[in-house]
Amino acid sequence: MTTARTLTFPAAAPEAAVKYFGAELGLEVDPDDLARDLEARRTDGYVVVETRAPEAFAHARIPGAINLPYRDLTLETTAHLDRDLVYVCYCESTVCNAATKGALKLAELGFKVKRLSGGITSWIAAGYPVEGTATPGIRCAC
Repeated sequence: MTTARTLTFPAAAPEAAVKYFGAELGLEVDPDDLARDLEARRTDGYVVVETRAPEAFAHARIPGAINLPYRDLTLETTAHLDRDLVYVCYCESTVCNAATKGALKLAELGFKVKRLSGGITSWIAAGYPVEGTATPGIRCAC
């Protein structure tokens, strides 16, 4: 009998799964949860951060987001940020890693961070609103 490809590697013990998936949820937020929070105006405790270049931010952004291009994040450029908040970073999509780079830099600087799963592409695909010039064609632009 052949083992199913899905089970080639045995599933982790429940305790390991709790640790792994709990950590994953501590680092990411999905577009639906963020959209529901924004719609209900439950924004205490976090800031939405576009980590791509300013031109990408001008093109299309999540309402209320601020622009902190990951390339510009330093101790000096982040001195004005509230260290008690969580910074929810996003970029273009899963094929762009500007959100990961931005979250990493912010974490290295001592900030609490999460990443928006799927970036603004997933946000738009789910039908959530954007601000900006919003001409067709979201691109990485980081």
